[in-house]
Amino acid sequence: MTQPTAAQPPAPQPATPQYPTGIGTSDSDSISLLGHDLANDLLGTVSFGELAFWLAAKRRPTPQQLRVFEAVLVSLADHGFTPTAIAARMTYYSAPDSLQGAIAAGLLGGGSRFLGVTEDTGKYLHEALDGLGDTTAFTDDDWDATAAALLVDGKSRGLRVPGLGHPVHKVRDPRTDVIIRIADDEGVRGPHLRLFEAIGRVNESVLGKKLPLNGAGVAGAALADLGLPIDLLRGFALLARTAGIIGHLAEERENPIAPDIYHSVDRNAVYRPPTD
Repeated sequence: MTQPTAAQPPAPQPATPQYPTGIGTSDSDSISLLGHDLANDLLGTVSFGELAFWLAAKRRPTPQQLRVFEAVLVSLADHGFTPTAIAARMTYYSAPDSLQGAIAAGLLGGGSRFLGVTEDTGKYLHEALDGLGDTTAFTDDDWDATAAALLVDGKSRGLRVPGLGHPVHKVRDPRTDVIIRIADDEGVRGPHLRLFEAIGRVNESVLGKKLPLNGAGVAGAALADLGLPIDLLRGFALLARTAGIIGHLAEERENPIAPDIYHSVDRNAVYRPPTD
């Protein structure tokens, strides 16, 4: 006679997946952002710049930090007909139905020559400071000696100093002194800016020619002194330039230049067939 088998336990059910976030969430009646009710706590009380800082740093900026942060954003919003602006305008001409494509095209050009310098400079200075220990007692002479040693080492290895020199502002970038002054006024002129300033003072003695500190580099130093994540600094440059690109596209709608650029290049193209 066959013995009855014991009932099999039910198969374990897979756990419901969870995707934690501290940024925000929403339900049918509310939107939460950074632990606050968006509609009732933040709208009309928090500036966009403050929110951008808060989202990245996971802390609210002090009024002093916010002034420097927003000054940096303004300094990076536009620099005329840069490749980023031209790419955005040309893309808009090609696909006027895709505003997002035009904005994205402009932002995708933010690299080591344009916009990315902000992050590259911040990283360069941060790595240099990492081995210095406590610099709170450093005098200008100490900073100058540190900068000179850094430049000598880089020159021996053929390294380029990010944030040094500018294709247009050959003598002085007009943004540089203002950002440094604002940071100093607000009490947040820290070691990144001080080291970068020293690089500006001593680079001629090491490199053989005087190169100015450019605004994008000073912006990176200032952002690093605010304690923002170093590997997110390019994001702030892109955030600022988004406003500038929107301005270029608004102008392109009313006074387009992209057709002239296209026709100029097309009509002046020189065809050189391969010789193979």
